[in-house]
Amino acid sequence: MRYLVTGGVGFLGTNLCLRLLTEGHSVVALDDLSTGYKKNLEELKKHKGFTFVKHDIVSPLPASLGKFDYIYNLACPASPPRYQKDPIQTFRTSVWGVWNVLQYALPTRTPIFHTSTSEVYGDPLVHPQKETYWGYVNPHGARSCYDEGKRAAETLIFDFHRAHNKYPIKVVRIFNTYGPYMDPEDGRVISNFITQALANKPLTIYGDGKQTRSFCYVDDMIDGFRAMERAPAGFIGPVNLGNPNEFTLLELADILKLIIGKKLKIKFARLPSDDPKQRKPDITFAKKRLGWKPKIGLKNGLKKSIPYFERFKR
Repeated sequence: MRYLVTGGVGFLGTNLCLRLLTEGHSVVALDDLSTGYKKNLEELKKHKGFTFVKHDIVSPLPASLGKFDYIYNLACPASPPRYQKDPIQTFRTSVWGVWNVLQYALPTRTPIFHTSTSEVYGDPLVHPQKETYWGYVNPHGARSCYDEGKRAAETLIFDFHRAHNKYPIKVVRIFNTYGPYMDPEDGRVISNFITQALANKPLTIYGDGKQTRSFCYVDDMIDGFRAMERAPAGFIGPVNLGNPNEFTLLELADILKLIIGKKLKIKFARLPSDDPKQRKPDITFAKKRLGWKPKIGLKNGLKKSIPYFERFKR
């Protein structure tokens, strides 16, 4: 098959492209490299069947891309420091970008797989979060460009599905994911912790560290993508994909210190506004309809991730 992956040089995009290429597919990665990690592109270019096109999906997709069998839309910065750096561009990528992907796909009715996010639940009042929960989101806070952008993108995609004779779409909501091909400086908690630990620096925790997250190793997440793609056409989602094992950030720090074998200090910093207090996916839907659940626990996932980050040790 011939795949288009927007955001194909980012963390998840690179892992997805590598999986597709390993399976023998042809892949075109579209990325403007504003947050896509350039070392990932070097890795992807080593593989037969890979093509890179530099393009910002806020602008219409070039007709020269040709026809695809399937489109994965992953384009959008996902780490808070990155998406808050240019919030207007983040929102435009989420909404205008999705519109441009839909318009490109419409003439050939190419199926579209859209990656939404657990951030659509905001700072949730319901725990764990089910797909039926509508969320609790600040519409004008510092994180709104991403949270509301992704919510608006879902609205657009599902309306498009209804307006165009059940247009073929699939939507997943991704919970915190980590692993190889993360940018070590992207500002997410696991990449921060590992790079700080390897450099013998204190681990930075924002707030008191009692807020919770549920961390999914990237191989499990890509397995979930592929399971959703293979699901019957009428099953469109949205579906939560994530690991339901929940940890406080203090627990995460303790686990990492144990694995690395260092007695590292904790440095506490001011909690950013609208930072969710708890985050845990209810994956009942994914287990029932996709036969999917994560296999790799946090300790094993961290052990698999650390060698990748050691390449950047300073």
